[in-house]
Amino acid sequence: MAPQRHSDRHRGRWSCWAVRGLVIVLVSLSGGGGHALSLDHYSQSCPKAEAAVTAAVQQAIAKDRTVPAGLLRVHFHDCFVRGCDASVLLDSTSNNTAEKDGPPNASLHAFFVVDNAKTAVESLCPGVVSCADILALAARDAVALSGGPSWAVPLGRGDGRVSLASDTTSALPGPGATFEQLKQAFHAVGLSAKDLVVLSGAHTLGFAHCSSFEARIRGFPGGVGGGNVADPALRPSFAAALRRACPANNTARGAGAWMDPTSAAFDNAYFKMLQSGRGLLASDEALLTHPKTRRMVALYAASQGQFFEAFVSSMLRMSAQNQPGEVRANCRRHN
Repeated sequence: MAPQRHSDRHRGRWSCWAVRGLVIVLVSLSGGGGHALSLDHYSQSCPKAEAAVTAAVQQAIAKDRTVPAGLLRVHFHDCFVRGCDASVLLDSTSNNTAEKDGPPNASLHAFFVVDNAKTAVESLCPGVVSCADILALAARDAVALSGGPSWAVPLGRGDGRVSLASDTTSALPGPGATFEQLKQAFHAVGLSAKDLVVLSGAHTLGFAHCSSFEARIRGFPGGVGGGNVADPALRPSFAAALRRACPANNTARGAGAWMDPTSAAFDNAYFKMLQSGRGLLASDEALLTHPKTRRMVALYAASQGQFFEAFVSSMLRMSAQNQPGEVRANCRRHN
């Protein structure tokens, strides 16, 4: 879909309003460990930084519809390991296997968009804007340019120097995670069950490979002769369609399914799919196994506006996790 232009950011006290489906939230937050973030962090040192990041994201989306989901997922996976410090952007070296090469991150992509944005920003103001801030801005733009809400991003994150693949397996819940596993992972980074439901709504963008949901479509016992069948929570027609897309012993690397029918648009279709037995991942279905989160799913399925408003708040909480760090000249390696 064509990128949508989002409105200019305004400074001021907390305010929130909707204009043609766009929610703009203005806040000033403090990152984890007391590291202050602010809305005017680069107002003097690099006033055109945000515009440069937005332009890079727009250019990438125009060529590849999967970019928004990729950027959003990279930001999530960064923030859940050592805070939002761009450690996920660091490349592995001969002496270290970095986060991006950890098992949960094997399918991450869209790193090139951050590289392009960093190059543009460095040409404007060398050594000023952190890769962590660029990634946070790019994730916001990915949502807004896909028709979702926009928000003012508090800035001032530092870039971390440590990136370990071994950290990813314990911090990042997988597609087969149970509700308790999901809740523990979110609690570990200071996020609530509500944040879990709201941020899961980001699955409205993107694509999942067969391996992410294979166990749901033919991994449940109980078939004729003791064979395996689909998860009974799945609508039968939906499970059948998934089995056609992902035949047994599939060898096509690109096989899989879009997360919802409007996968290039940021909307509340994910919650509607989940309610109707068409949630793709076991970790999605897990949201319906607890009364409180099941009610939240129903709320956001019924009201896209409330989902957008809650999503902005949860994103701001998640992305505020940061410690002081350096400003990398190259997002793929520390200085």
